[in-house]
Amino acid sequence: MSNLKGGSSGGLPGAAIGKAALAELRRTPLLALIVFVPVVIFLEQTAPQAHTWLFFLSVAAIIPLAALLSRATEAVAAKTGDTVGGLLNATLGNLTELVISLAALQAGQYLLVKASLAGAIVTNTLFMLGGAFLLGGFKHHLQEFNRVNARFQACLLFLATIAILVPSVISEVDRAPAAAFSQKLSLGLAILLIAVYGMGMLFSLRTHRELFASVGHEDEEQKPWPLSVAIVVLVAVTLLVALVSEIFVGSVQIAAEHLGMTPAFVGFIIVALVGGAAEMTTAFSAARANRLDLSVGIALGSAAQIALFVAPVLVLVSYFVGPEPMSLQFWPGAVAMMLVATMAATLLSNGGRAAWYMGVMALATYAIFGMTLFLLPPAAS
Repeated sequence: MSNLKGGSSGGLPGAAIGKAALAELRRTPLLALIVFVPVVIFLEQTAPQAHTWLFFLSVAAIIPLAALLSRATEAVAAKTGDTVGGLLNATLGNLTELVISLAALQAGQYLLVKASLAGAIVTNTLFMLGGAFLLGGFKHHLQEFNRVNARFQACLLFLATIAILVPSVISEVDRAPAAAFSQKLSLGLAILLIAVYGMGMLFSLRTHRELFASVGHEDEEQKPWPLSVAIVVLVAVTLLVALVSEIFVGSVQIAAEHLGMTPAFVGFIIVALVGGAAEMTTAFSAARANRLDLSVGIALGSAAQIALFVAPVLVLVSYFVGPEPMSLQFWPGAVAMMLVATMAATLLSNGGRAAWYMGVMALATYAIFGMTLFLLPPAAS
């Protein structure tokens, strides 16, 4: 595909980016939504009071940006080797959710932050995994995947859910120093979870990597971008995601009221689905191609990243950004949903085999949660 090799080896990055962009657009028509990025920025400048329009347009703009971010991260990770690549995926794989959460953190919308974190974990473990099982199962009678990897990710998720459960339960029992105690405990837990995640990466990528080998890791038809192109796209798209996320967070509260939704529902369902759109596309197409290892790895691996890396990082960052430090104390409904989602993922992935009806069960559980949050929103924490 690289027929322009001999010419100017210093190559114009602009030409390379243009070619890569056209190829990506043909492969992923969803990227056509990129036109909404300038539209939402222009509307925010000219009509900042149009909150409902800004909400819908920013959601439409974040989807293609998330897809580009995912591809650029993939390309950089492919060039840097397993260990650094794993670290890059941990920090950049869920960058869309991280940037949206940082914007909400700055605005002091802690309920939206916690709802989007809990929602991303539940969406990845139930909606993404269930969708992959369903779509793959429609095409293939029975599919197999690496049971060790699935169990490992489910165990990491369970550990993170326990870490979130403890401050939430203790605050109910021990009422006297609730806020101060919860903040100190959350800070300690955040550091512990990041350390556990780092050691988990060392275990899976270095010391016991043979246990986590999957059938195929790379898409034959989808070659990684050149490193220079990937870095330019990564920087540019990160800035755009930050800009659009700020518009989204600024409009979400009023738009949600107009649409009869709470920030908790928006964070738990909408932000989670939008932020994970790119990963979902990859997971679903991999399942259809009978590469369920890749789908399960994306779904459970991404959920583990959010629980053990993104959430603790936001707790640490909240000490420097936002009105006050954020705790890991979630409302009881969110904790229960994360716990149920983790248990469901463990049960569904335990056998190392999948059929379409397993997908139906996971999606039905997700639908129960979505319906409940829409009709009976949780109390603010």
